[in-house]
Amino acid sequence: QVQVVESGGGLVQAGGSLRLSCVASGRTFSTYSMGWFRRAPGKEREFVIAISGSDGNIYYADSVKGRFTISRDNAKNTVYLQMDSLKFEDTAVYYCAASGATTPLHKVYAYHYWGQGTQVTVSS
Repeated sequence: QVQVVESGGGLVQAGGSLRLSCVASGRTFSTYSMGWFRRAPGKEREFVIAISGSDGNIYYADSVKGRFTISRDNAKNTVYLQMDSLKFEDTAVYYCAASGATTPLHKVYAYHYWGQGTQVTVSS
């Protein structure tokens, strides 16, 4: 069983930046694909960004490409989500998830383990 814990959420102004962290347990962290999803009030959970554990390929939602970046530090079992140029519509609970698969990383069902979520609020 893999435990996933996110942190770093908070309140920021539109145009600002925020960095989220996600720590996942396990000795095989480097083999996991890691993804970020978000759920805005009244909406379904949606894909944000992911990084493959097998080859490091990165996949983006169109809404965040050019603004958000994902990276990982395998020595720390940690994945990061750097969010720049934040918009009001980025306001959501952000979830980190781990998968033993490599595809399709933009789909919720590809992930086996989920964190509890961290709130990101962007003021207009």
